[in-house]
Amino acid sequence: MTGADLDRVEGAIVRYLAEHPDAADSAKGIARWWLAGHGQRDCIDEVREALERLRQRGVVTARTLPSGERIYSAPRASNGRAH
Repeated sequence: MTGADLDRVEGAIVRYLAEHPDAADSAKGIARWWLAGHGQRDCIDEVREALERLRQRGVVTARTLPSGERIYSAPRASNGRAH
């Protein structure tokens, strides 16, 4: 996987969140529903790596469910709205 591949996946995630600011899902759900809906088919490892890079930059947030699964979404402002 190249940096360009990750950049492409990151861009697709960012675009999806711009269109659906209240969206939240697991890496598997993002790969299956968010990206496939944009004509992309990315492996889950690429999606996880892209999400982690976006999380480190504050573009997405992650919360861990009691099951251990991580759910990703756009960051929320203190008033409850997305940035």
